[in-house]
Amino acid sequence: MTPPPVSPADRDATVMRPGERRFDGPPPAHDDAGLVFIGHIRSAWTERSQCPKNVGRARETGEPAEIRVDPRWREGLTGLEAGQWVFLLTWLDRSDRDLALQMPHHAEAPRGTFSLRSPVRPNPIGLHLVRIVAIDRITGIIGIDAIDVLDGTPLLDIKPYLASVDAPPA
Repeated sequence: MTPPPVSPADRDATVMRPGERRFDGPPPAHDDAGLVFIGHIRSAWTERSQCPKNVGRARETGEPAEIRVDPRWREGLTGLEAGQWVFLLTWLDRSDRDLALQMPHHAEAPRGTFSLRSPVRPNPIGLHLVRIVAIDRITGIIGIDAIDVLDGTPLLDIKPYLASVDAPPA
């Protein structure tokens, strides 16, 4: 069962901490999970056959990439800096969503979708750890070291990598 969307009145009643500010405009309209795209990725990859299978392989190509954040969300870039590692969550919009088992090139037998990082999954959300190489908060353009998605892939979110909580225990 899908929870009802938060009404503007309920949203305005939310207690905010000092220094916090909401994005301009009403909350995004949605039908289900309430996902909104905050921008898109610019990459060298225009066809699936060209696209590296993971971000490590993308780094090996030496092809940089960019995040383009839409104007409404740019204030949220405050605090991000060149040299910082961030997780990107992307919507792999050109992926199929219907395979329970998949046959990876590197495997001898089929594997379950949830045991793979394949873009083919019920909710095609990509997770990418990238390094910011340049950032322009005014234009919303963030240069990143590499990416393993097709040009124009929608961006769902940017989250900082925090070694203190994101690295597995020793």
